[in-house]
Amino acid sequence: MHVAFKTGYLQDIRLIGDRRTGFKYGLLIAVAVMAPFLLDDFMIGEATTIVIWAIAGMGLMVLTGHAGQVSLGHAVFLAVGCYAHALLMAHAALPFPLAFLLAGMLTGLAGVLVAVPALRLHGIYLAIATLALSMLTEDIIILAEPWTGGIAGMTAAPIAIAGIGIDRFTTPDRFYWLCLAVAVAVTLGYANLLRAPLGRAMAALRESEMAARATGIDPARTKAVAFGLSTMVTGWAGALMGHAIYTFNHEAFTVIISIQLLLMIIVGGMGSIHGAWYGALVVGGIPQLIAMARDAASVVLETNVVVPGLETGLFGIVLILIVLFEPRGIHGRLTAWKAWFELFPLARRRMFRRQRSYLRTERLR
Repeated sequence: MHVAFKTGYLQDIRLIGDRRTGFKYGLLIAVAVMAPFLLDDFMIGEATTIVIWAIAGMGLMVLTGHAGQVSLGHAVFLAVGCYAHALLMAHAALPFPLAFLLAGMLTGLAGVLVAVPALRLHGIYLAIATLALSMLTEDIIILAEPWTGGIAGMTAAPIAIAGIGIDRFTTPDRFYWLCLAVAVAVTLGYANLLRAPLGRAMAALRESEMAARATGIDPARTKAVAFGLSTMVTGWAGALMGHAIYTFNHEAFTVIISIQLLLMIIVGGMGSIHGAWYGALVVGGIPQLIAMARDAASVVLETNVVVPGLETGLFGIVLILIVLFEPRGIHGRLTAWKAWFELFPLARRRMFRRQRSYLRTERLR
């Protein structure tokens, strides 16, 4: 049994709880950095996609997982970040680092503007409002053809940092390291947010808005800040996604992407940074594993196994099974297993059952 011996309250809010945890995370980062030396270009591209999905998942997790505000329109902010970044680099001739930071800030501002009229909405009503915004995005992109290129779309400008060229196709290892650096920075910022008063206010708002208001928390301000931070991170993911796709148009930011993002954090585990990463592994990895299994079956059967919609259908079935049989997500299940082994033989079968924490007066919100 591993027990962390605590001698002060400050140990509860440390970024790294103990040396053992720090070693595990350090080893994980080292493996992630060394991945391009062990993988081919195709697998590096798949790993890059997973990292970008993780950044977008952490953006949505701030709003939905910790602030409790359900959004089905985050594809909108992926598009805003992507197009803003491309326009700043192509038309304003800004260098990549500055354009990247400004694209996130502009997307965060757009999120705050969306949050202002949506502050009075709760639960399913907020989800419907953001879903409607996501459905309008494709038409807005097409109508704004002078800036977005309309149906033809736009092409991402080449990246150069300190004279070093970075390209998704010619230097996939450099692009992977760039995305990984952004993901690590976002993860550290997210972890510090959870320890700050703002992060605790978001958690209080998620559990009960009335109780949070009674303790002196301003729900409107907290929601607006949550929208701003969430969409800023999502905008950064959109900027990187534009470089990963290279040539993009309205079809890259459909409402399906918004739904997929929400499913990703549910499957990974709501309310945790780990959940965003686990969800990204599922969303980015399982479709590719299904495609590889199909190719292997084609070789074994000596015939081309082509079933329209096979990958999408199997992927949907996997997501449904996870949501039905493990509502706490992958992170919740792994946490329960870890606690069971650490408490063995004192652990009991039903000690990790999910408890309802909402108030009776808030069930209809």
